[in-house]
Amino acid sequence: MQARSLLMIEHRLIERMIAQMGERLSRIESEGAVDPDFVDDAVDFLRTYADRTHHGKEEDILFAELGERSLSDEDHRLMRELSEEHVRGRKTTATLADASARYRRGEESALDDIVECMRELVGMYPEHIRKEDEDFFPAARRYFTDEEDVSMLEGFREFDRQVVHGIYRSVVEEMETGG
Repeated sequence: MQARSLLMIEHRLIERMIAQMGERLSRIESEGAVDPDFVDDAVDFLRTYADRTHHGKEEDILFAELGERSLSDEDHRLMRELSEEHVRGRKTTATLADASARYRRGEESALDDIVECMRELVGMYPEHIRKEDEDFFPAARRYFTDEEDVSMLEGFREFDRQVVHGIYRSVVEEMETGG
């Protein structure tokens, strides 16, 4: 398996969540109400899986390795664009989390913010994933030897192990401090 294959497998799960968000968005718009538990689950998925786990591997390993290589202008531009989209996704997800909390408190305007954020994420992610799968990952592969690619794949797997431990270490530490 190539390193990019693992990232592309993760993309399929992200696409499934985005599809669920799209379906819920249609219901929210027609019904004028939202299930805040769904929104909270989507936020958790986006923060933990899509951003911390998936984007973490892309940014902390793949992009970092590529940053040490002499990329073509086009590949460098595309990597910068993808990084900016990761930031945009983080900000939109944070706004969605805030809107969900406000919705739970009964703030009527929060529903419009939830809809706006979900629309943004549902609109952004499919094209972002397409760019990575079809354009960036194949181009990036050319910068690595087979041995380097295998090493990166192992780095991705170790990254995943560390993320899981880090998440639950933080949960316990927060409980211990009374948080």
